[in-house]
Amino acid sequence: MTSDAPLREQLRKLLAWEDAHVGFDRAVADIPAAVRGKQPSGVPYSPWQLLEHLRITQHDILDFCRNPHYEEMKWPDDYWPASAAPVSPAAWDDSVSQFRQDRKALQDLAADPAIDLFARIPHGQGQTYLRELLLAADHAAYHIGELIVVRRLLGAWKTS
Repeated sequence: MTSDAPLREQLRKLLAWEDAHVGFDRAVADIPAAVRGKQPSGVPYSPWQLLEHLRITQHDILDFCRNPHYEEMKWPDDYWPASAAPVSPAAWDDSVSQFRQDRKALQDLAADPAIDLFARIPHGQGQTYLRELLLAADHAAYHIGELIVVRRLLGAWKTS
């Protein structure tokens, strides 16, 4: 066991954390197709828009960590879907699946002892792997909380 193994394990867990709040899997579970594209009154996004924003942003962070030819995306246009609703139930399922795959890849990156968590990402501007992992977890926690609020406002959240 390396001396940073406990840190790596905590980072791996943090990316799917449910100790302090609802996690992604529960937040997206059983959202009726009829409300996935609805925006509650006074809220500028739907469950679909939040899901896609979570997926796109997490994928962008993962791509930045792994891809030496990474190209920065345009904010905010590239980080939010154009439509409030998914084009099909399959689009929703694909987005959920891709988020989970990328989350697993980030967890694998966190656990990989060959990656120096404190090293600067070679093609970055001073960002470290640790910073990007924490950013991914923090961003997800924030928008998962918003997704729960949106579900509540749409009457699509069961507390049990």
